Amino acid sequence: MSMSSETPLARRPGEGVVARLSCLAVQPILTRIVRRIAARHPSLFDRLGPHHATDFLIDPQELPFALHLRPDPQALLLRAVPRDAAPDAGAVIRGRFLLLLELIDAEQDGDAAFFSRDLEVSGETEAVVRLRNALDDMDGSLAEETAAMFGPTGRAILTRLRRTYLGETETRENT
Repeated sequence: MSMSSETPLARRPGEGVVARLSCLAVQPILTRIVRRIAARHPSLFDRLGPHHATDFLIDPQELPFALHLRPDPQALLLRAVPRDAAPDAGAVIRGRFLLLLELIDAEQDGDAAFFSRDLEVSGETEAVVRLRNALDDMDGSLAEETAAMFGPTGRAILTRLRRTYLGETETRENT
């Protein structure tokens, strides 16, 4: 499945440039995160079974790029990609960034998000379920662990993101 067939081709002026620059800026951070998580949680790969070689495209809607994840311990990959250059993926997960962050830590119900249409899943749904189960079985918070990698600044950013998300959620529920 190619994201380019699902994403409208019409873009705002400069959007492609912003996406490419953003990808370059976040790539060293993503590489550090995926290597650390893989080293600290090798059992994640076992839980994926045959889907450890599946390419996942995680599309946080508000960000100018998507994330390409291949959780194969022999060819581990997490990279930011402009949507118009996204690779074919076995599974695509699309939603608001903060919802996706909450789903990583099982702080949101993925089924409820899916059925309320806040979360879109396409492609190999079994791969997505296995990824979700692997993350659910992980001890601790992946988001907290990642934030801690960047010290007090990382923890402050995560706290701010979560407050923003809670505020947005409460506003949407009250309207």
